[in-house]
Amino acid sequence: MKVICKRIYEVPSIEDGRRILVDRLWPRGLKKDAAKIDDWLKDIAPSHELRKWFAHEADKWPEFERRYRDELLSDEKNNQLAQLASIAGSEPVTLLYAAKDTQRNNAVVLQKILMEQNST
Repeated sequence: MKVICKRIYEVPSIEDGRRILVDRLWPRGLKKDAAKIDDWLKDIAPSHELRKWFAHEADKWPEFERRYRDELLSDEKNNQLAQLASIAGSEPVTLLYAAKDTQRNNAVVLQKILMEQNST
């Protein structure tokens, strides 16, 4: 399984494989045709409340990750996660996000979960 995370503002590459946007909101200043995405799984993104609470504050990261993992256990998000795992199991996937922080964002959490599931 090959799953990488990449800012949506970075130049698309042939190595990206299937490009999947995993943010709830469309990235600012980016035209949809320029994004070069294959899928937009906005329902798998953190809830509006969790996203607002986190506000990309680094000290909140461990709690954000825990809460987001809990959200992913809900029926709606779990179905999306299963769909994403199925895609990632059959082809290379790039999880796209808009956040400036490349180490602490929802795509990183999704990547960890997919890799954990793949190793079991």
